[in-house]
Amino acid sequence: MDAAARARIEARLRAQRDALRAEGDLEIAAEIDTARKVDDDAAPLAEMAKVIASNRNRARAEELAQIEAALLRIADDPEDFGICEQCEEPIPTRRLELMPWVRLCIACQEGREADKPGARRHLTDYRS
Repeated sequence: MDAAARARIEARLRAQRDALRAEGDLEIAAEIDTARKVDDDAAPLAEMAKVIASNRNRARAEELAQIEAALLRIADDPEDFGICEQCEEPIPTRRLELMPWVRLCIACQEGREADKPGARRHLTDYRS
């Protein structure tokens, strides 16, 4: 990957990191007070809101960790950034522009996901 493309990707990573940090976590509502009467209709809605906020906060934390790891890889070894960690072939620039934290090329990522239990299957896998 050339230096200009790497600089664009690094700038995008920094912008995404700063935006996620500025956004902050969603507030998770306090536990339902059991001393007072709970509205039977409101309780499930409040529980669902807590789950959604918790899932979103977890996803944000994971994305921030991936971004920080990518920025660290750029700082530590800029020449190796954009090289697939499995096959050591260049990751297409377009893939890095869409997901600048990726570590694997498409082929290696698909191979890794196919090995996971419960992985999605392709229509061609079901031919007889």
